[in-house]
Formats: sequence, structure tokens, C-alpha cells
Amino acid sequence: MILGAGVVGSNAAQIAVGTGAQVVVIDRNLDALRRMDRLLGARVMTVFSNQDNVEKHVLEADLVIGGVLIPGAAAPKLVTRAMVEAMQPGAAIVDVAIDQGGCCETVRPTTHAEPTYRVGDVVHYCVANMPGGVPRTSTYALNNATLPFALQIADKGWRKALQDDAHLRNGLNIAFGKVTCREVAEALDYTWESPESVMAM
Repeated sequence: MILGAGVVGSNAAQIAVGTGAQVVVIDRNLDALRRMDRLLGARVMTVFSNQDNVEKHVLEADLVIGGVLIPGAAAPKLVTRAMVEAMQPGAAIVDVAIDQGGCCETVRPTTHAEPTYRVGDVVHYCVANMPGGVPRTSTYALNNATLPFALQIADKGWRKALQDDAHLRNGLNIAFGKVTCREVAEALDYTWESPESVMAM
């Protein structure tokens, strides 16, 4: 069972389907679920996220992968301690959302040196900065993802680049001492300013 149909969830689902596993992907974003349906079809079951659906599928799962991401904010705790205690003996949780606090109440960050621990009969793998386990590969991937944005900033200057590209503009967190990411402002109890208003300064 995979919580989240984003990058982590999509890749985890593809790997799991390739091994012949029965895969359930849960998300509250209908577009993300539709994308997963187009990608893997009937080989994966897509389910809308609500408490009942999460609990039902967590209790049936051999493996729960937490891939929930709310940019700039802590991951919501979708899997409760009570759910973990009711999981099948020998089941496992891999919480990729651990860098944002994790999406399970029983998780805590671990390291590559000591990656797992047990809560009852459930194994937890919660390594912070998981890409750090493959530093060369993850560096190439990050460079490939960010280089086009860096080139836009270099070619146009930061204001023009952000005006022209909504994705790049969404990456602006602070400018001129103003917090321009709503989730960061809420988490730190700061005043939020829209990126557009700050760029006009």
C-alpha cells in the first residue's frame, strides 16, 4: 500500500507492480490518481484518501510506503499508532516522508548505519535523506532537474524568470526579508506575502 501518488508513489508502484505485487495507491488528488491509472492501468488499485480507506488498506498491507508530500509543510500523520499495532506481524513501513516528519505516528528518523527498528511486530525503515545512500546518482538526478531553472535565472535574471515560469515562482520562499511560501509562513507563524507582490518591490 502506497500513500501518495506523486513521484515517490509512482516509482514505488512501478517497482512493486514489476515484482508481481498487488498494489494499492491512496491519494486525495484525483488528477494524481488518474495519472496513476493511465500509467499502470488495472495492475494497480487507486483509492481516494480518507481515514476509513487508509485504515482498511494499512491493516491489509504487508508493506506500507509513505510518500506524502505537502511542499513547505510537515507531512500529515495518516497512519496512527493504533493502526500500526493492528497491522499483520512482520509487516513493514517505509516512510519516505520522514524528512518532513513522516506520515505515521510511530516513525522517527533513522540512519543508513542503523536503518530499521520495530514497533511491536512491524518493521520501520525511516532513513532521513534516503537519496544520500546513492550520492552520485542522486546528484546527477538533482542537477538534471534543476539545471533548466538555473539557466532561466542566468539568462533572464531572477525577476523575469519567475514572472515567466509559475513552477520557478512557486519555489520562491523568501525575498527582501518577506516569506513568500504560504506553508513556511504558517509553520513559523510569519506574515505571508505573495511572490508577485514581493517581485514588484
